[in-house]
Amino acid sequence: MINGTYRDAWGIPHLRADSARELARAQGRVTARDRAWQLEVERHRAQGTSASFLGAQALAWDVFVRRARLDDTARRCFAALEGQDPETADWLRAYADGVNEGVAGGGAPEFARTGLTPGRWEPWTPLGVWLSTHILFAGFPAKLWREQAVHHLGPEAVGLFATDGPGTSGSNGWLLAGERTTTGHALIAGDPHRFIEDPGVYQQIHLSCPEFDVVGLAVPGVPGIAHFGHTGTVAWAITNAMADYQDLYRERLRRTGAGVEALGPDGIWRRAHRHTETVHVAGEEPVEVEVIETERGPVIAGGPEGLDGHDPAADLLGTPTALALRHPPRVTGDLGFSALLPLLRARRVADVDRALDAWAEPVNVVQAADTEGGLLHRVAGSVPVRAEANRVRLVPAWEPGHEWRGRHGTPRAGLTDGIAVMANQRGPATPLGVEFAPPHRADRITALLRERGQWSAGDMPAIHMDTHLASAGPLIQYLAALDGLPPGAAALRDRLLAWDRRMDAAGADAAAYAAVRGAVVRRLAAHPAFAALTEPPAYPEVLLPWLALLPRIGFALEHLLTAEDLYGIDRPAAVRAAVEEVAAAEPAGTWGDRHRLAPWRALPTTSYDAPGLSGDHDCVLCTSAVPGLTDLSARGPAARYVWDLARREDSRWVVPFGASGVPGSPHHHDQLPLWLAGDLVPVVTDFDLLTKEPEVSPTPDPYATREAVHEQVIDGFGTVRVLPLDPHADAGTVHAWVSEERAVFWGMTGLTRDQVAEIYAHMDTLDTHHAFLLLKDGAPAGLLQTYEPEADRVGECYDVRPGDIGLHLLLAPAGPGGARTGWSSHLLTVASAYALRGPDRRRIVVDPDVRNEKAIARFLRQGFEAGEAVVLPEIDIPDVYLPAKRAQLAFLTRAVACPDDGDS
Repeated sequence: MINGTYRDAWGIPHLRADSARELARAQGRVTARDRAWQLEVERHRAQGTSASFLGAQALAWDVFVRRARLDDTARRCFAALEGQDPETADWLRAYADGVNEGVAGGGAPEFARTGLTPGRWEPWTPLGVWLSTHILFAGFPAKLWREQAVHHLGPEAVGLFATDGPGTSGSNGWLLAGERTTTGHALIAGDPHRFIEDPGVYQQIHLSCPEFDVVGLAVPGVPGIAHFGHTGTVAWAITNAMADYQDLYRERLRRTGAGVEALGPDGIWRRAHRHTETVHVAGEEPVEVEVIETERGPVIAGGPEGLDGHDPAADLLGTPTALALRHPPRVTGDLGFSALLPLLRARRVADVDRALDAWAEPVNVVQAADTEGGLLHRVAGSVPVRAEANRVRLVPAWEPGHEWRGRHGTPRAGLTDGIAVMANQRGPATPLGVEFAPPHRADRITALLRERGQWSAGDMPAIHMDTHLASAGPLIQYLAALDGLPPGAAALRDRLLAWDRRMDAAGADAAAYAAVRGAVVRRLAAHPAFAALTEPPAYPEVLLPWLALLPRIGFALEHLLTAEDLYGIDRPAAVRAAVEEVAAAEPAGTWGDRHRLAPWRALPTTSYDAPGLSGDHDCVLCTSAVPGLTDLSARGPAARYVWDLARREDSRWVVPFGASGVPGSPHHHDQLPLWLAGDLVPVVTDFDLLTKEPEVSPTPDPYATREAVHEQVIDGFGTVRVLPLDPHADAGTVHAWVSEERAVFWGMTGLTRDQVAEIYAHMDTLDTHHAFLLLKDGAPAGLLQTYEPEADRVGECYDVRPGDIGLHLLLAPAGPGGARTGWSSHLLTVASAYALRGPDRRRIVVDPDVRNEKAIARFLRQGFEAGEAVVLPEIDIPDVYLPAKRAQLAFLTRAVACPDDGDS
């Protein structure tokens, strides 16, 4: 069989290569071709630069990512891999290389429409994508909510709203031993629940090389198959364990002449890391972010001056506090990626088990089975051992007893009657968590599986699509107790008492129940007992979804209705009023009319017709809305799978949209009808049944043979390299720039391409004048010229000092999308850093034309000090003629350009 990329009828990529490394490269390449825009979004989100092209809507996330130091954590984790697991580090590097090749080879029309240029992937970028995708999985913001609830309602409120909150990501999964299947071999099935995105958060893929042959659901931007895979002899799947492994510390910080200090548990003030970063925002002014990290972790909210807005702790403690986040990857430098290659190479359950011993983030419940009858049901991931208080609420960094003391062992569980079900309920992970999902999904799946003795792979969609809503019970009981209702309300009550409790899209009674439920939630949220919880908390915007009262009540309604007392709230009266309100409004239509799919779309300009959905938050078909706020569903099954251990080809899978993220592709949304109906796509593994894709040679890098004289990575901007200019190879690029009207002051307007080449060929013979090409993320971004002032006409017009270096800089346009914040300043920063890099270089001189007001202003903003306006004489030598010009001299000293950052 020939290596390369193959496709099945659904456009799913099937890859063959000679080694695991080449396969990772091919996976990166095909992912970039299928999902270039999605990868660019994820790259920016991982490094906190998404606002630079998504605008102000992404600013809150970028600020959080910068303050939490996610990009730095990804780099640390990669550096640790290079030292401890060089094979995995090289495997990640190959994947990043493949992404860069795939983007360079085309397949991203989205960029042509927007005028943006995709950035370069580094070997640690997959780690950053993984980290940014999962940083909120453990739900540390729930601790902020508990803190708010306890502060306003008292200690007994600490567990009042306990439930699967609005930010957690759940899943269904079940394992049937061979004794419960028609083939005598195990089945694993389920569906991960996440925020639905278009393109999807999971990528169906088949990876084949001499070492392994695996099908599964990959995370775009990350090599291998971490969560759901089938090697032919062993298969595995996960759900969120709902473990608690992230802590929030209240920090007391103070500013000193040397920087920032934090008070430790020993009563000693110790210096914290501090630096500032700039977040660029498309169409708006950049935002400066102060980044502080104590011995506990990065400060994600507040600073030495406390939290912005109302800080309850400041009232109680009499001093401002900030919040620091402590989580395992930041502490250990390990995300668990050393498990990924062993997972792909697994042949038996024991191999999967050993591989998962290295897993770290996030913490999952794993089920696995093999063709020899081996079964596995365990927790995998890193959970620190620490005080119980750490797990529940915020803890004071200045008090002892809140340190981490090693890592918990990971619990295991067996099967009961040949069945194991995981649905984020209290199960094997109970000792590791605080809040779990209600048991309804798990109980319902278990009950359905026990209804018959044996099951086949084809039977599994009936489980996937079950819409019974057990959590409706408490509200229905309140309805049953109501009497004396007006006729319309009484009729509505009677309808709901007779309702079969199925949240089917075609159901009018399901819609009526949802309307009553929403009205109850709104009435409880409006009660004066909860008024204090409506105050805007003093926490970052990105965390506010966890701190909003209405969603908290909506998701905890069952608990709130069954609690012994609810702060004196008359719950029967609230239910009565809600029924009367809904009856008076005479709601019409079905649940599917109101309950529609509302995915997050990376390209919101693409057309989309929102379909109606069956299911609800506590159904097995978990299509989650926010009761009381909206019936639109932003979360649901991000994929469905059935792994058959009797014959892998009988396995099935589906994703909400399709294999391609390219609008207009036939495989962009072709799986949506199947996903809506509960149908699954066959898993194809025989390459003889696939269509080989023509090889697409990556566009060669025209600059690959040139060694950079300087390279600089600027956070939030990209990598800038300074290459010696090739007078002839670069003539076309330079000629295009100098021919533009904006470059009139460069003095080459009207020259031909050959004349431009001749000028720089002449310069290339000089020892005193040099020309360079600036590359930003591999693309030409500017022309830099340096010269010795005493050997140039400018030296005749001012007193040249030892260590002076002259600089001319012509910047390329930022792209068809128009000017981009930071473009000029960042490129000038790099040009200045290169010009001053020698120890004998003390000062830069520039001589823009006095009429070039934009350039002069740019230099002054950058720290240049204006000198005199002088007249530079004309130059007329062979191959070069420069007319006389009136120039504004300006100077930049090393002290200004390269200050020592005492706070870093």
